[in-house]
Amino acid sequence: MSWYEIFPTISTSFIALSAILVAIGWRLIILRKREAHEKTMIAASIAAILFFLMYTSRTIFVGNTNWGGPDSLETLYRVFLIFHIVLAMVAAVFGITTLVLAFRKNFAKHRKWGRFTAVVWFITAITGVTVYVLLYLMYPGGHTKPVIDAIFGS
Repeated sequence: MSWYEIFPTISTSFIALSAILVAIGWRLIILRKREAHEKTMIAASIAAILFFLMYTSRTIFVGNTNWGGPDSLETLYRVFLIFHIVLAMVAAVFGITTLVLAFRKNFAKHRKWGRFTAVVWFITAITGVTVYVLLYLMYPGGHTKPVIDAIFGS
């Protein structure tokens, strides 16, 4: 397995782990285990940050993966990918907002934001894993020029 295949697998694992931890954290707060909830949600956030750092580093230094599947599915895939990207941006903003509310001890708002944020995060994680499966397992494609090369002309 090459670095080209390893990084997406590891980064996608962090997204899946983050969603699992959010589900566990949600259950913990329902059980009124606040300290365990807090620790679990921080771990979920760290997993999401690790994904983001790996994904952006890979995009800058290695490049993105092109669609390798049939032309008949490419438009559908691109619409799905755009949906995932927009949802991921919304989830990131909502996640940060939810964390800030918790750290400021504004638990009434945190509770309201948290429910919605968790659901958006679950959908983001599921669509992210689906993108990984499509690009690396079902229809492996090539990858584009790294952003850093495009900027500096390597």
